[in-house]
Amino acid sequence: MRTGRPRGFCTETALDRALTVFWSRGYEGASIADLTAAMGINAPSLYAAFGSKEGLFRAVLHHYDARRKIFMDRVLAASDAKTVALLFLEGVAEFAAHTNGRDPPGCLLVQSGLSCADQQIPNTLAHHRAEKERAMRERFDRARREGDLPKSADPAALARYLMAVANGMCVEASAGASTKELLGVAKLALGAWPVAEEPKMKKRAPPRRAAPARGQLSAR
Repeated sequence: MRTGRPRGFCTETALDRALTVFWSRGYEGASIADLTAAMGINAPSLYAAFGSKEGLFRAVLHHYDARRKIFMDRVLAASDAKTVALLFLEGVAEFAAHTNGRDPPGCLLVQSGLSCADQQIPNTLAHHRAEKERAMRERFDRARREGDLPKSADPAALARYLMAVANGMCVEASAGASTKELLGVAKLALGAWPVAEEPKMKKRAPPRRAAPARGQLSAR
């Protein structure tokens, strides 16, 4: 049985390099020549491995999600809903503004294809962002059932709120906002976080005074 020729490049390294190109130039701005030059491969190798430019982009998105999985797992494992929100926004502030030169500032899922002639690309990005929103909504559903959030809280709206704040922070980071500035935004955003109602204490009736014994009534 014949087997295919092994790839002459490291897939992980190639995806990292392609990720940086898509992130900095956007999907449409990233040419095949840009991508192959960054990845250190030729066009036939790119098409053989990923099928097309769109296939490469999808592989990059899955690679990016895998890099962020440890972060999201830690966020969702927090003991209460407000800590989930805090860890998420603080983490976004850190990685969006402080990339150690590895990636451009901001977020790949926000910047690489919001405006694109091929609507499939923005739809794909929206799907990846929606997966994070869904995970947080499910976590906040649980928090409300456990009494960590008030019954009036809307888990879907809370998850959407956090994603909207995070996406805005990423846009600010791409424009030069610092980690410190983004942490300030996160702090303000969490000021509106709903607080669970404290259990109401039943009012204790005042102690009843004992009636005086016969013969001990004071004369009037």
